[in-house]
Amino acid sequence: MSENRPTHTGLEGRIAEIIMEPLEAQGYELVRVQVMGTETPTVQIMADRADGASFTLEDCEAVSHLLSAVLDVEDPIDSAWTLEVSSAGIDRPLTRVKDFNRYAGFDARIELNFPGPGNRKRFTGKLVDADAETVRLRLEKDEIVELKRADIRKAKLVLTDALIAFTTQPNVTN
Repeated sequence: MSENRPTHTGLEGRIAEIIMEPLEAQGYELVRVQVMGTETPTVQIMADRADGASFTLEDCEAVSHLLSAVLDVEDPIDSAWTLEVSSAGIDRPLTRVKDFNRYAGFDARIELNFPGPGNRKRFTGKLVDADAETVRLRLEKDEIVELKRADIRKAKLVLTDALIAFTTQPNVTN
């Protein structure tokens, strides 16, 4: 697993593989690919600016035009589909090691693919840190759990006043 890139599997992994290099070449980073729906699926791409500046409407347009062209050529989906490009937002999904570490000290919800420590699948607590293999989360009563990144189904920040204050500071990616 790469520290600066999210991990995807299946169709989402194929799409991430197709778009990663063109996206990075234009100064953006992939946060997440999600394919929703079956008949006419929506391909949702969340991105950040590599320079750490806020992701603007103009960035959404630029990424959308770039990825539309790339995906039209590669055609990873057999049927008609819709492309949706957005910023990760304030209560963003956590998909990369750098995301977990950047938001250390903030509240997060993490859901595992199958039961982990304490035979639980869902955890809410303060992010401690992460490395290529593990995310550490401080639960109530100061208990720290170690969760395998490979087992994480989804993780996202919890919207709090502290998070809003942090993300509205200059030079902070939203």
